[in-house]
Amino acid sequence: MTLKIYGIPRSRALRPLWLAKELGIPHELVRVDMTRGEHHSPAFLAINPNGHVPAIDDDGLVLWESLATTLYLAKKHGGPLAPRDLAEDGLMTMWSFWAVTEAEGHALKILYNRALKPEAERNAAEAQASVEALRKPTAVLEAHLKDRPFLVGDRFTVADLNVASVYSYAKPAPELFEQAPRVLAWLDAALARPAFGAARNA
Repeated sequence: MTLKIYGIPRSRALRPLWLAKELGIPHELVRVDMTRGEHHSPAFLAINPNGHVPAIDDDGLVLWESLATTLYLAKKHGGPLAPRDLAEDGLMTMWSFWAVTEAEGHALKILYNRALKPEAERNAAEAQASVEALRKPTAVLEAHLKDRPFLVGDRFTVADLNVASVYSYAKPAPELFEQAPRVLAWLDAALARPAFGAARNA
């Protein structure tokens, strides 16, 4: 059975799509557009009763939560994105959870208020507060990347994919990266990967 990924590229479904493109995993994108309310349909709620995308169906195993799907797929299929040992597994999980708890909420507010919302609905103060709130985690990431090009090990892994997917939301705040040139270079390199472009255009 082909892996099914539920969602659209302009959502967190980009994450499992990106990973599938990186590893060449055969997959089917089942489009569920939240802007049209399709995530509330009985058919999709049978897949994810929480009513959120993404979800995946991998030969009958249904998983929700975007970072859970990427970690699972990386470990199942192996290769350079997957952990080589338990220590790498722990580090990849740590950085993935860190991105959600420390950065994602603030990064999303930047994205909405500086790019996605109509101009009249944007809250400049909220966006600026989110930039300030992201300075500390961005400094942590900058320090970690001081002597290494990737988050874990000597290669691009699922940890880089997960954290870069979160930090991409903060791109409309260039001032955030003025004191974090390593973060910006790492992020730009991740988003320049062919598999990311293929996922965005799926």
